This record gives sequence, C-alpha cells and structure tokens, in this order.
Amino acid sequence: MDETSDEPPTSAVLLDNCHFSQVVFNNVEKFYVPGGDVTCYYTLTQNIVPRGKDWVGIFRVGWKTTREYYTFMWAPLPSDARSDSAVQQQIQFKAYYLPKDDEYYQFCYVDQDGVVRGASVPFQFRAETEDDILVVTTQGEVEEIELQNRNLHKENEELKASCASLQKQNIDLQEELNKTQELQNSFESLRCNTEKLELELNSLKKENKHLKELDDCREAELHQLKEQIQNVTSDKERLETRLKTALDRMDQLQSQVLNYEKEVENLSHMDRDKTEQLESLKEENRQLHVTRTQQKEQNKKLGHCMEYLKGSEAKWSLCLSCCLQNGQQQNRDLMKELEEQKRLFQILQAKKNEADEENQKLREENDRLLRHLSQEVSSFSVVSQAQAPIPASEVGGLLYGNPYSDFICNYFVLQVSIRKCPICDEVFPEDIETSQYEVHVQSHLLECPLCSETFEKSNKQVFDDHIFCHGLE
Repeated sequence: MDETSDEPPTSAVLLDNCHFSQVVFNNVEKFYVPGGDVTCYYTLTQNIVPRGKDWVGIFRVGWKTTREYYTFMWAPLPSDARSDSAVQQQIQFKAYYLPKDDEYYQFCYVDQDGVVRGASVPFQFRAETEDDILVVTTQGEVEEIELQNRNLHKENEELKASCASLQKQNIDLQEELNKTQELQNSFESLRCNTEKLELELNSLKKENKHLKELDDCREAELHQLKEQIQNVTSDKERLETRLKTALDRMDQLQSQVLNYEKEVENLSHMDRDKTEQLESLKEENRQLHVTRTQQKEQNKKLGHCMEYLKGSEAKWSLCLSCCLQNGQQQNRDLMKELEEQKRLFQILQAKKNEADEENQKLREENDRLLRHLSQEVSSFSVVSQAQAPIPASEVGGLLYGNPYSDFICNYFVLQVSIRKCPICDEVFPEDIETSQYEVHVQSHLLECPLCSETFEKSNKQVFDDHIFCHGLE
C-alpha cells in the first residue's frame, strides 16, 4: 500500500490527545474520481515544527489510532524551516495506492511521534452522478435557487463561525486537557514518589528499630567490655606488682650470684696460694731430705773416724765422743724438725682438701641459685625479699686462712625471710625482730679473739686449730 518499505511511526494515542489545528488541509474535494492521482494541499501553522519522519496518511472515517491508516506519503520538509509564518505544502498520492471503495476517507498529518497534528474534511472516491449534470431552469427557479444559495451561504457563514468557535473551544479544551494531563501526570508522579517515600519511611523505621536493637546490644557489649577492661586492668596491676617483686628478687639473686662468683674467685686465688705454699713446703721437705742424706754421710764419716781412732789415746777418744754427741744432737734436732714439717704438710694437705670440698659446694650452690632465679622470672611467683647478705670477715693475717669461714658467709647470704635457725633448725615467727634472731644464731657460734672469725660450737676442734694457726705466725 505504500511506495516505500519503511513503516511510518504510529502510536496508540486516542483522538482525545491529538492536536488537529496545527496543520490545516485546503481545497479538499467532496469526492475524487477513482483511477486518477490525488493531490493533497495543506498548510503548516507556526504551532508545529516539521521533522523528517512526519507523514500524511489517508484514514477511513471512524479511525481510532494512527495505526489504522490506509496509505501514506512522507511529508516533505519546507524549504524555510525557520519561518515563523504558515507554510503551504502539497503531496501527490498515486492512483495505484488509493482506496477502491466508496467509503468516506480523510487526510491526516502525523508527526514522527505518531501524534495527529491535523485532519481534513471527509471525502469519497467515486465517479460523477446525474446530480452533478447542469440543469437549465426558469427564472423563478433561479431566483429560488439564489435565495436558497444565499440562505445556504448564510448558514455556511454561521456554521463557519460556529466551527471557528468550536475550534477555539476545542483548542481551549485541548489546552485544559493538556494541563489536566500534566496535572494528572504530576499527581501520578507525586503518588509514586509518595509511595516510594512511604516505602522508604517504613524501611527507615525498620532500620531505626533494628539500629535501636543493635544499640541496646552494643551498650550491653560495651558494659561487658568495660567490666572486662576493669578486670584486665586489675590483673595487669597485679601482674605488674608480681613482676616488680620478681624483678627485685631477681636483682637480689643476681647480686647474690655476683657475690658467690666473687667468693668462688677468691677461693680459687686461695687455692692457688695454698698450692704454691704446698709446692714451697715440698721444696723445703726435699731440701730437708738432702740435708738428712748429707747428715747420714757425715755420720758414716764419723763412724769411720771412730773406728780409725778407736785405738788412739784417751783424749782423742774423749774429743771424738764429744763430737759424736754433738753430731747426734744435731741429727736429733734435724729429725725433729723433719717430723714437724711432715706434720705441717699433712695439716696443710687436709686443709687443702677441705677447701676443695667447700669450693665444690659453693659451685653447686651457685648452680642451684641460677636455676632458682630462672624459675622465679618465668613463673612471676611472689617471694619474700631476702635480707641483705652479711659480708664475711676478712682473714686477718692468717697464713692459710679459715677453711670454715665460707660456711658462715654462705649462711648470711642465703638467709631468707623465713626465720629458721640454720644450726638447730628452730623456726621463729615472721614478726620476730632481726636482732633477736641474730642473738640466737650467735649463741651457737664461737668468735676468734684475734681475727673475729666465727665457728660453730659443735666444731670446737676446728676453732682450736684456727687458734693454733695464729700461734704459728
């Protein structure tokens, strides 16, 4: 039905939403003869802006939407598209595409949005009839016809005025309809927005309720966290106190270890000194053996002399007897001195062995204290602070020192806050004064009047040996 393969833009817009006054069709015949081309004349008013996809269609009277066109032609664009005045246009429909029935049709101008912008009066496609043949009438009939024509012309003018009024009312109603449509669209938009806002409000209410519940849960969690923080803080303070106590205890144990190391070093020096003294005594003993050998040789010589002089005179006999007595007395003196040196050597050897044993005990005690110190630091156990160690008295002028003074020194260093007598194992309460405790311990000890060294009363022999060593100086 169309000259091209492109379909025109149409829409399902009803007649109420169309604007028929923007395009006016001119010189529309009442009928067109079938088999001939039809030229359509129309005027574009200043209220319409023509576009490339506008078209003019032939519709059967009674159509509802622009999809019901019979045929169409693309509307040409005017040469002066920017003109503000009305523009005359025309389109020619080929006879091949025109309807073949005698129904009523009309031209319609449709824009590229599928909206009708103008419509013509109805017309038909049919041949001429006898009504269209010229009839010769009389003068009276002519006058009557002229009167009828004037009446018809008058009625036509009235109809035109009425039509103009109706068109104006239609335009006003169309504008009001557009405003109503706009208001309705605005109302629909507002209703949609209101529904959206109500949905958002409900969602916000639910979210607010959920947030309040979360807030209550967070407050409960915050309260629990505060309690946990307080517990952790108290635990931290308690651990800091225990750590401080353990560090103080560690410092004290380190000082004790240093004191033990110093004592071990002093014992090592004493051991070296005793070893040197023992070597010196060995050298003296060797010299005494050499002297004794020489004395034996002299005794042998004297024996030979006595045998030689046995038959000599009495004065020589008396002289030799005196010399022999002197030699024997000297020999006895040498033997006595040798025995004394042997006894001293044995005493020094015993003291050296005792010093080695005490040195080994101190080393074992040092290892035990180091292990105890590592356990104190790792477990943060709360222990009582140890009393300040009482330094051992200096060995005052002894040749070999006091081998039992280390026991007394270790006792005062290792003494802790548990008041237990190290000698009789008597336990005292913790609130006893230190002076009373020390008086009790001193009651078990003997003090040297020369060097102020202390010894247990049970070791009376050791104390006597110590006094004897002062006598050898």
